[in-house]
Amino acid sequence: MNLVYLKPCANLPYRYISRLHLSSNTQLLQHSHISHWNSFLKSYLESKNSQWGFVLFRQMLQSNVKPNDLTFSLLIKACSFLSHSFDVDQEVNQIHTHIVKCGFNRFVYVGTALLDLYAKTGWVFRAEQMFEDMPHRDLIAWNSLISGYSYNVYDLSAFRVLVEMLKEGLSPCPVTMISVIPSCARMGFIFQGKSIHGFGIKIALDVDSRVKNALTSMYAKFSWNTMISAYGQNGYFDEALLVFKRMCEENVGVNAVTIVSLLSADAPLDFCMYARSGNTKLAQLLYESKSCQKNLVSLTAIISSYAEQGDMPSALECLAQIEHENMKPDAVTIVSILHGCTSFIHMDVGTAFHGYTIKSGLASDKLVVNGLISMYDKLNDIDAAYSLFLSLDERPVISWNTMISIYSKAGKLNDAMRLFCQMKMFGYSPDRITITSMLAGCSELNSLQIGRSFHCFILRNNLEIEDFLGTALLDMYAKCGSIKNAERVFKAIKNPCLATWNTMISGYGICGLEHESLIHYSEMIKFGVKPDDITFLGLLSVCNHSGLVDEGRKYFKIMTEDFGVVPGAQHCACMIDLFSRAGLLDEAVKFIEKMNVEPDSVMWLTLLGACYIHKEVRLGECLAKKIFLLDQRNGGLYVLMSNLYASTGRWNDVARVREMMREVGEDGFSGTSFIEATCPS
Repeated sequence: MNLVYLKPCANLPYRYISRLHLSSNTQLLQHSHISHWNSFLKSYLESKNSQWGFVLFRQMLQSNVKPNDLTFSLLIKACSFLSHSFDVDQEVNQIHTHIVKCGFNRFVYVGTALLDLYAKTGWVFRAEQMFEDMPHRDLIAWNSLISGYSYNVYDLSAFRVLVEMLKEGLSPCPVTMISVIPSCARMGFIFQGKSIHGFGIKIALDVDSRVKNALTSMYAKFSWNTMISAYGQNGYFDEALLVFKRMCEENVGVNAVTIVSLLSADAPLDFCMYARSGNTKLAQLLYESKSCQKNLVSLTAIISSYAEQGDMPSALECLAQIEHENMKPDAVTIVSILHGCTSFIHMDVGTAFHGYTIKSGLASDKLVVNGLISMYDKLNDIDAAYSLFLSLDERPVISWNTMISIYSKAGKLNDAMRLFCQMKMFGYSPDRITITSMLAGCSELNSLQIGRSFHCFILRNNLEIEDFLGTALLDMYAKCGSIKNAERVFKAIKNPCLATWNTMISGYGICGLEHESLIHYSEMIKFGVKPDDITFLGLLSVCNHSGLVDEGRKYFKIMTEDFGVVPGAQHCACMIDLFSRAGLLDEAVKFIEKMNVEPDSVMWLTLLGACYIHKEVRLGECLAKKIFLLDQRNGGLYVLMSNLYASTGRWNDVARVREMMREVGEDGFSGTSFIEATCPS
């Protein structure tokens, strides 16, 4: 079997690589050459664990190992991965200081890399200073500065540096062209844009595909803006607005020239509409224009748009603008902010706004309380959500539904049932959303008896089994193993939607009826329902668990070629597992190399599990190194490696891996199980 193996770093044996731990790096490498340190640093970089690279660099200095130019080049590249982290400014300053101290700022490529980092991360002044201090500037250094100016929308400066570069006698390359052309497009420099195009033709750069694309985009933007301006100047205001709307539909970037053209045409612009449709930057540009009325409703629409896109810093800047303009945030504004608090990194923001609502008297508003309950649900703080629910004097159906859904998602079906009963006692009628939430909880815990009782509730109360409710029933019966009941529900739905078809396809697979699942897919195609990524995920999962390798290849090809669905991480994981289970390790490795998503630890673990089954120790060791760098606390790594070594009689290695497992706090035995037990009558 011709396997594509992953090479260990710098000829170090695997027993040292696999035992790499940050607390013991100094002992492992203190007598090693700088090339070994650089190899480990590069490994961290490739695995996107850049932060540990800086820890390794400090250990290198503590071991009195002198870094070289490659070390600093790798560290600069690592800083680019930390561009959104909290301490990147400090790290870059320290790296820059070490570079100057060691004299590597004289190396053109090191200085250029640092200049590019400053420019791409928004520190334009530092990039300028770095450029001025460089003793020798090659074309790459000039390109980095021009690109940095253009990237940070310093368009006039980008054009000025291009002129200076030409005066120095340097000839532009395609990178220069594609860096400066967007600046011409944004500023509406038609003459300058045409001049650059002509210069590109003169030196034969216009044949480059990247330059062609940049020029096409520039001329397209010129054409749109020219049409808007022409209509406006001739009094055709409605036509100018239609061209602008078409421009947005075509995803052509809107710039300051576009806004000026629209305002000069006195076009009636509803920026709230653009905020709701996701064109937040455009909405803010319109808001900041003099012709736009500034009020709380307008800024709230922009805040809501930023929050929905996950851009919390911009949302908070707009909130600060509300305070600056002496306006007071209302309940809708606060709820808009709360909707953006979707993960633990927003915990401080969410709790701060909870405090603000108490201080400002908005904590009694039902809209705000429901927003806070939803926020704490996303932050996985069920106790806080329930406390807020209890604080409501009047609890509308939406509040009951939210809490029931929270308990169901958390697997607390008993608490959800208690709330459901209380809801009925207080005189509220459960609706489709209530029942759907309860059915989801039954699905998660495979509670068929409770699920059936809710089906009876639906029938007794004459609730229509439409797509939404019917799909929840299907999912519950399928996950509880009652496929016949799932089929009856499916037949009772008049016009099943795509989600309903997908649930049945997955349901057959869960129950081990792979052929019925594939037949159901064929019936769906006959009915004219177009499959999506969820459909193919269900099909690939069915093929995976049934060992249908040829069918798996076929459906993966149909997904990408016939329906144009881009494979996601889960699709790729299914294919890797399919090949691994069938013993096609070579094909699995090649698939990983060709796929368009970055492999994660789960994918590598899948392949490592196959190495254990087929006793492929060498490939398994290489994979273990990859997994260790991605997630060194993953207990599955140590269990599989221990089993792999045990299957080949390497007991010393088994003991070593078990010791490593204890060091990281994994015992390989912890776990819980849940079953539904029926008491005898």
